[in-house]
This record gives sequence, C-alpha cells and structure tokens, in this order.
Amino acid sequence: MDLRHLRYFLAVAEEGHFGRAASRLNIVQPALSMQIRALEEELGGPLFLRTSRRVELTEAGMLLREEARRTLDQAEHTRITVQRAIRGETGTVRVGFAGNAVFSGKLIDDLRAFHRTYPDAELNVRELAPQLQSNAVVAGQLDIGYTPDPGIARDDHLIYEPIGAWRILVALPSDHELVSKKRLTARMLSITPLIVYAAQDVDESLVHALRQVLDRPPKVAYQAASTLSVLALVASGLGLALVPAPIAQITLPGVVYKPLDLPGLSMDLMRISRVDESSGAVRAFLTLARQSDKRSGTGD
Repeated sequence: MDLRHLRYFLAVAEEGHFGRAASRLNIVQPALSMQIRALEEELGGPLFLRTSRRVELTEAGMLLREEARRTLDQAEHTRITVQRAIRGETGTVRVGFAGNAVFSGKLIDDLRAFHRTYPDAELNVRELAPQLQSNAVVAGQLDIGYTPDPGIARDDHLIYEPIGAWRILVALPSDHELVSKKRLTARMLSITPLIVYAAQDVDESLVHALRQVLDRPPKVAYQAASTLSVLALVASGLGLALVPAPIAQITLPGVVYKPLDLPGLSMDLMRISRVDESSGAVRAFLTLARQSDKRSGTGD
C-alpha cells in the first residue's frame, strides 16, 4: 500500500463510482479497478460494496477513508515542509561575527535582507573571535562567519569571500602625547606599546607591516579577545591599537582615533562558509548576501 493506492481509494470513496473516479484521476477504469482489488487483497477484505449503479464503503472502507485522509494530509504537509526547508524558507542559520563586521554595516545589511525575505527562518547570531569562527564552521557548530582576514593558512573546506576593506586608524588614549598630531606614522608607534587581538595572529598582517617599516618588531604589550576589550585597554592608557576605520563609530570615553600614514595597509572583512553546504537556509542566506556584494561592488 502506498500513497497512490490511498489517492485512488479516496477518489472512488468520494465519487461513489469507478467511472467518475477514473475520469477524475485521469486513468482508465480497468486500471483503477485493478488497483483497488490489489489494495483489498493486501488488506485482506473488501473496502466497497459494489452494485450496478454505485459503490458503497464497507465498515473497513469507512475506517480506511478517515485514515487515508489523515495520511495524505500529513504527506502533503511533509512535502511542503521539506520543500520550504530546501528553498531556505525555514531552518536555522548560525552566524558568527567579529566587531568590525557590525560597525561596517555589512553584517547588519545581510541579516536584515535574509529576515525580510525569509521571516520564518531562524537566525542565531553570536560574537566570536576570528580563528574560532573558522574552526566552528568546519566543525559544523557555526554556518557563516564574518571576520577580519585572519592572515593564516586557509582551510580547503571553507570558502573565503572578501566583502570589504577599510583603512587603518590608531586608537589612542585621549591624554596620550600623540593626540596633538593630525596623522600618525609608523615611526611614531615604534616605542609605543601596542594592544592587539588575541585570536591567533588575527593582527599578524598589521604587525608584520609595521615590522617591515621599522626594521624591528613593534612592542606588543597586551592582547584582547574582542574589539571592546581592545578599546577598554586603550582607554585605560595601556597602549595604542590599530583598528579598522568603522570602529571609529564607537564613542568611548578616553579614546581618540587618528589616521595612520602607512599606504597600502588596510583591514579586510571576510565572509567564510562551508564548501559543501547542504542547508537550504544557509544557502539562501549566502545567495542574498552575494547578491548584495555585487550591488555594492564588494563581490568578485
């Protein structure tokens, strides 16, 4: 017994006539009669009382009619539910982000577009250090990451998409001696303690660029796990920090932002995802995000 048998049975039960049921099903009457007989043989008894003018349900037939309706309704519900999941209309998308992704506006735009298009899908968003994002996406604990370019060897299981690049600013305490300068140079930072992100070399490219200019490693005094932690240490007077320009939107007592005169140095924002992604919701999110990239000129 399969769903086709149940549909055939219901057509006969509702029409009360094999000829009309066959016409409704767009099959020939002998084929319909054969299918109903096969169903009765499988169940072990008659489902219809046949007369010359019409057919009537037996007691077993009346019971099957109710069960068949429930079964077919559930099958249709299942079909619709699965199709919606495949299209990304339902399901969950787990997104990790670093602070710059929020202040750049890119993460917010992508989340807003997805929620507007797929309001029944669930978004699970949390802040996570850049390297931890990569590991979580590979492990299936996270679906998409928004992170500065980690500057490390890339995982073959992940897709890395550049979605923005911003100039570097120096965040410094408001009472620092360099506050009076309009622009800062790498030489000015040579003897000043630096505060960098602690997440496994996320600031490696910035520190390396300073090393090339200064011919010696800069003085890294502190490491912090998040943007606000970095700025809190700066405000406390413990050092300077190199931050992407969008971070200047954060008005924090005791912190001042100055341009850094170091041509060619920028901080890239990446979106990372799995190569073999199978979730319809995640694929739908990525499709919308990439369409936004193209419109804004940040996609390939």
